[in-house]
Amino acid sequence: MIKIAQFKGTRGVGAVVALLAAQCCLAQVGEPSKPKGPWMDKNLTPDQRADLVLKEMTLDEKILLVHGAGMPGFGPADPVLVRSNGGGGFVPGIERLGLPDLNMNDSSTGSAGGSRKGRYSTALPSTLALASGWNPRLARDVGAFIGRELADQGFNISLGGGVNITREARNGRNVEYLGEDPILAGNLVAQWIQGVQSQGVIGDIKHYAVNDQETGRYFVDAVIDKRVLRETDLLAFEIGVKQGKPGMVMCSYNLVNGGWACENDYTLNQVLKQEWGFPGWVISDWFGTHSTVRAALAGLDQEQPNGRYFSDALKKAVESGAVPAARLNGMVHRILRTEFASGIVDSPQPTKVPDVLRGFKVAQRAAEESIVLLKNDNSQLPLNAATVKSIAVIGGHADAGVLSGGGSAQVDPAGGNAVPDPNVKQDDPLAIFSQVTFHPSSPLEAIRETAPNAKITFDPGTDPGAAAAAAKAADVAVVFVLQHTHEGGDLESLALPDGQDALVAKVAAANPHTVVVVESGGPVLLPWARQVSAILEAWYPGIRGGQAIATLLFGKANFSGKLAVTFPAADADLPHPKVPAPAGKKPGPMDGLMNSVPPFQAVYDEGLKIGYKWFDAEKKAPAYPFGFGLSYTSFAYSKLKVTGGSSLELSFQVSNTGKRGGQEVAQVYLSLPPSAGEPPKRLIVWEKVALRSGESKTVTMTIDPLYVSVFDSSSDRWQIVPGEYKVMAGPSSATLPLSAAVSLTGSR
Repeated sequence: MIKIAQFKGTRGVGAVVALLAAQCCLAQVGEPSKPKGPWMDKNLTPDQRADLVLKEMTLDEKILLVHGAGMPGFGPADPVLVRSNGGGGFVPGIERLGLPDLNMNDSSTGSAGGSRKGRYSTALPSTLALASGWNPRLARDVGAFIGRELADQGFNISLGGGVNITREARNGRNVEYLGEDPILAGNLVAQWIQGVQSQGVIGDIKHYAVNDQETGRYFVDAVIDKRVLRETDLLAFEIGVKQGKPGMVMCSYNLVNGGWACENDYTLNQVLKQEWGFPGWVISDWFGTHSTVRAALAGLDQEQPNGRYFSDALKKAVESGAVPAARLNGMVHRILRTEFASGIVDSPQPTKVPDVLRGFKVAQRAAEESIVLLKNDNSQLPLNAATVKSIAVIGGHADAGVLSGGGSAQVDPAGGNAVPDPNVKQDDPLAIFSQVTFHPSSPLEAIRETAPNAKITFDPGTDPGAAAAAAKAADVAVVFVLQHTHEGGDLESLALPDGQDALVAKVAAANPHTVVVVESGGPVLLPWARQVSAILEAWYPGIRGGQAIATLLFGKANFSGKLAVTFPAADADLPHPKVPAPAGKKPGPMDGLMNSVPPFQAVYDEGLKIGYKWFDAEKKAPAYPFGFGLSYTSFAYSKLKVTGGSSLELSFQVSNTGKRGGQEVAQVYLSLPPSAGEPPKRLIVWEKVALRSGESKTVTMTIDPLYVSVFDSSSDRWQIVPGEYKVMAGPSSATLPLSAAVSLTGSR
C-alpha cells in the first residue's frame, strides 16, 4: 500500500562486539553496596548530600560522571560498557560512594529498543496523539506508566520529554512532540515528566532548543529573533522545566543564532540555569557536543554518548585552568543532586516483567482520547453493529496492524514487524530511521470482533478499481490511508504518498458511505474530504490502535480528541514553501555527523506566527483548525464572566446538549491590545470537561500571568501590556461563541 524508501547506511560494529566479548570476565554490577558516608543521610537535602560526595571524589571520578561510556559502532567503547542495560546511554556509577550506574533509554512512547535485550515494551500512541487528547491527567498517567516500564526493565533515566513545537509541519519528528502551541505543549510535557519521575526514574525534557526540522539537523542554524524565541520554542520549555521539574535538559543538535545549542551561553547559562533556576544537569544529544572548553563554560554538563570532549580533554582543561575546577564541580554537583533527589541512590528499583495487561488498558485509553473525528456527515458514525450487514475494509495494511513512526524512540513491535519491510536490512543499525513499522493490532480483526454478524471483507487497496468494486458491494467502506514520518528526515509534502488520494476518490465515488481513517505523524492534505462521509485522524495509535479505532467507529466510546496541529488546505499555505535546506544536494540523515558540513541557515521570519497564529494573521483558511474535533454528542457554551485588573479570572458554563455522555475540550483564547504587536489570538487555558447527557458544569479559571504576557527583549523580562483585551471561549480556535472585553493593568 505504502511505498517504503530504502536508506543505506553502515556501522563498523565488529570491533566493538569483539571488544565487549573480550570483557566477558568482568563482573556485572548490580545494586552497589551502601557506604556509611555522611551523604547517605536522607535527612539532608539533595544539594547537601551532593556537596558531601564531591569532597570525597577524585578528579578521575568526577570526569567519569560527565560523559557516556560510548556507543557500539561509533568509535571506541569503554570496556565498562558491558555493565550497561542495553539502552540508549550509559554512565558507570561509583560503587565505593554508593552511586549507581546510570542506565538511560529512549522513551517518548514507551521503552524503546527492546529487541536489543529481548524485552517487551508497551507501544503507546505517538506523542502528538497524546497532545491531541488535551488531557493533562492522561499525560501524567502515560508518563507514569512509561516510568514504571523503564524501572521494571532496569532503567533509571528516561530520554523522552520531547516538546519542540510544530513550527515546520513537515518535520519528520513532530510525531515525538506535543503540537504547535507552546502553552499546550509545555503544560502536557510537565505532567508527563511528573508522571515518569513519580516512578523513581529521572526525567528529561528535549531538544533544547529550536530543533524544529530534521533536514540537516546536525548543522542547521536556526535564526530567530529573541522575542520570538522566548514566546514560542522557549516558552514551551520554560513551562515544562518550571512545572515538570525534570532532572535533565537535553540540548539539541542544531545551532541557535550562530552558536551550537550544546555550547550556547544564552540558552543554557543565562536562560535555563540563571533565569529559570534549573538545578539539574544539561545532557547533550547524542554526538551533539562540539568542543571542550567552550561547551563546558557555556553550560553543558554531560557529553553523550562518549567522552570525545569531556573525558581526557576536559581533564587536561581542568588541570591547565582553562576550565575552572569549580565549573567541573558544578557539573558533577548537578548530576549528583539529581541522583539523590530522584531516589535512584536510596531506592533502586527491582527489575520485573512489565504489566502487559495494564499496558493494553493505558494504550487503548490514550488512543481513544487522542483520535480526532474530523468529519461525520449525516451521522454516518457511529456504525450500528446490530444492523450493518456488510463492511469493506480497504488499504493501509489494516489486516495486519497499525502504522508507527520511525527513529530512536521507536518501540519495537511485539513479535516483530506486522508488515515486514522488504527494503530494510534487519542487521542495519540505521534501520530505526528508515524502517516502516506496524504494530500487530489489526483494525480489520477488531472490526470483525465488534460486528460479528456483518460480512467483513478486506481489499489491500493496491488496485483502485478492485477496491471500488469491493466498496460498491458493501453497506459501508472504511478506507485506511498512511503517511510515514520518522527521525532523520522531513516530508517534502503533506500530501499522502503512493496514489492513496486517487484510491479514496475512487472508493468514495463507488460508495457514498465511505469512512476514511488516517494514520499519520502529523497533518496531512485531504483533497477528497468533501467526497467522503466521515474522517478519523488516528495518528500512530500504538499497540491497541486497532481496537481503539473499532471502539470509536461503533460508538462503544465517544470521540474527545482535538487537533494539536492545524491541518492546512495546501502546502503553499505554510510559512515556508519548502523545508529550509542547504543549497545543492538534499542532506542525508547522517550528514554533519559522519562528515564535516558547513552550517546553513533556517531563517524563521514568520516570527510569532506559528500554527493557527499564522493562519489567523495571514487570513488563510485551514482545512481543519487547531483545537478542532467532533463528538457523538453536542455541547453549548454560555454565561462567560471575566474579571481583569492586576490578574485575569474567568468562568463560563459548558452544557452537554446531546443524547449521550462525552468529554469536551473547552478552550479559551485571548486577543491582546494592538500595542502588544501579537498575532490575532493565543490559547491561554483549557479544560477537558466530562458531561452526562443534559448535564452542565461551570468552568472557573485563574490565568497564569505568563500566559497573557509578552517578552520585552530590551529588558529581558516578561510584561503584561496595559490595555483592553478580548477573552474568547469555545470548542476550537476557529469557533469561539463566547467573548468579553477586559482591561488589564501593566506589570512586569
